Amino acid sequence: MIQFFLAFLMYHKDHLISPFRFIPRLLFSRLVFAIALLFLLHGCDEDDSAADDGRPFVVTTTNLIRDVVETVGGDDVRVVSLMGPGVDPHVYRATPRDFRRMEQSDIVLYNGLFLEGRLSEILDRLGDESRAVTGSITREKLVEATDYGGTYDPHVWFDASLWTYVVTDVQEALTKLLPDRKSEFARRADIYKMELMELHEYAKQRIQSIPEERRILITAHDAFQYFGRAYDIEVRGLQGLSTATEFGIQDVTRMVTLIIERNIPAIFIETGVSTRAIESVITGVRDRGFQVRLGGSLFSDSMGALGTPEGTYAGMFRHNVETIVQALTEELQPS
Repeated sequence: MIQFFLAFLMYHKDHLISPFRFIPRLLFSRLVFAIALLFLLHGCDEDDSAADDGRPFVVTTTNLIRDVVETVGGDDVRVVSLMGPGVDPHVYRATPRDFRRMEQSDIVLYNGLFLEGRLSEILDRLGDESRAVTGSITREKLVEATDYGGTYDPHVWFDASLWTYVVTDVQEALTKLLPDRKSEFARRADIYKMELMELHEYAKQRIQSIPEERRILITAHDAFQYFGRAYDIEVRGLQGLSTATEFGIQDVTRMVTLIIERNIPAIFIETGVSTRAIESVITGVRDRGFQVRLGGSLFSDSMGALGTPEGTYAGMFRHNVETIVQALTEELQPS
């Protein structure tokens, strides 16, 4: 508990210190102690604790990771994700409830590679109480990202073959919690990895059906580099790897010129990402006497809602592939 409370204070230290910078040190120390007491007491009656049924409790940052835990862990574990559908992990700010959930958990599983922004720095320091599920992906398989807060692009789930490494990491984490279920976790993980490789081959075939001159994916932020590398499609984003990166007039102008020169029929918005950037590009193309369609909405940093086809990794992935293929193979309508 103390470790997670200290993490909570570190995470919010700027917000805690700034308003009280003129308060005497002793009084400030007492104020911090009072906050700590409230944090501890409020955590005692949290609903996640009430749901304890003896199974290990796993907390994930994103719902993408939650889907892997549910698939490999089955009914042997309880799992909850901090971030739901449409939530942007790049700018997400953890709440006191999030820290209480993490404190109640047996392990916290997170993406790593700085996807979770500032929260990643906290999770990295929690030792055995947390694990980055991208840890078994060798560095040479990652896309470098020199203009990002981390060293590598964190959007590894857009290559289904790379996502198998995440399944292995989750399997190992769950086996450590329940050693007697080792063989069952291994069986489920093997089945899931085979399904992911089938999904990988399906995506290759579908993207290849797009005429080569139109095989270019344009989105708001640069989340699809792994997808482009794995499935042979050029990828361009207005913003950088993080949605916190701002786009400018020159970015829009370059994209408008590219669309006109390459006769690109459609560009895409993303769930959880502002549509302002893409709308600016569409307007810019039309202002120059040409036309580009909105090809549809892609899932980028999260899956869909629970209970929907897109609420699973495979369903989300297939939705993206079919949306891209359909939009880029349709004939461009005259303006």
